[in-house]
Amino acid sequence: MVSGTSTVMAAQTRADGFTKGNICALLLGHCAGMLDLVALPLWVGANLIGFYHFDPQKAGLLATAFLLCAVVASMLLAPQYGRLSPKTVTVVGYTVAALAFVALATVAGDYYPAMLALHAIGGLGAGSALTMVDGSIGRSDNPHRMFAYGGVAVALFGIVVLGGGPVIIARAGGTALWFVFAGVMGLAALLALAAFPKVPAPRQPAEGATRRISRNVWFAIIGMSILCMAHSMIFPFIERMGIERGYGAGLVAGVLASIGFANLIPSPLAALLERRLRPERAIVGGVVLHMVLVVLVTQVSRLEVYVPLVAILTAPMLFVHTFLFGLMARLDPSGRAVAATPAMLMIGSAVGPALGGTLLVAFGYGGLGIGVAAFGGVAALFFSLIRASR
Repeated sequence: MVSGTSTVMAAQTRADGFTKGNICALLLGHCAGMLDLVALPLWVGANLIGFYHFDPQKAGLLATAFLLCAVVASMLLAPQYGRLSPKTVTVVGYTVAALAFVALATVAGDYYPAMLALHAIGGLGAGSALTMVDGSIGRSDNPHRMFAYGGVAVALFGIVVLGGGPVIIARAGGTALWFVFAGVMGLAALLALAAFPKVPAPRQPAEGATRRISRNVWFAIIGMSILCMAHSMIFPFIERMGIERGYGAGLVAGVLASIGFANLIPSPLAALLERRLRPERAIVGGVVLHMVLVVLVTQVSRLEVYVPLVAILTAPMLFVHTFLFGLMARLDPSGRAVAATPAMLMIGSAVGPALGGTLLVAFGYGGLGIGVAAFGGVAALFFSLIRASR
């Protein structure tokens, strides 16, 4: 009996040694670090533009400061992954980000230079932490599936943030949103302190492989950076788009909440299709679908187009993220490439809000949509080169 029980327990033990608590710490850390993916319409549109009354350029620049500093942190720390303590960096990083958001709510007021500096500090903290979280996810038994779990967690997080955010801003003001963001970062820091996993040693590269990051990985990094820039050019402004088209604050808030529900689908779907689709084809297909949605939403000013397409606008991004993360974990077993995930996601996202705001001021939503689609086409080209160079 004892022998049989031991056999069952051994069979249930993960090769990476991660417990349920470890996995929860990684998933919450991933959600906190991916705050921009779900919260930009509230962050920029409803709060910085709607509550603080900044124009799209200034509002976009604040988000850009956060994301650009997250990129800098990730680029500096990703090559050092394995030499640093992922747990320590994660705890300190998210604590710094939480304190920056508290300062935004209590000290900065609407003084733009102070808000800019605090966005930058928050980005440095969050980017450092997310680098360690994603690098650790990349060392798990099945990075593709673990990242899919992270996508589901982000979707659930989005339901809460996008569903409750407009109500919070309406009732308590824009400063209350900073407290919400601070709470998310603080909770991620606490759970990392309590349950961050001991990361397993890197998987050995295939025979004949080199320690250099391959050309295929660089194509993936460049493509993802451009795609995230394209997405973040349009996503922060979809809330304002609906309001300015006269759809009503209540309806627009409902559409934002529905984004989270729609985002529950792509990551599990990507996990189910992991062995049924070539990752390169899945990635390019997701990019093309995303650009089609963007063009339709920006060029057709009709409620029956806006509501369903905005609801699923982020879904192709999560699908692409999941396949790309799994592909890169296989192409680079050292974990360095996936540790740089925040950099590749946010280097584009950092430029996007400011660039999108500039295009919006100059050319309106129609011109913005065309610009986003053009960059999406460039991203698809780089992803297609992964397949071509194999």
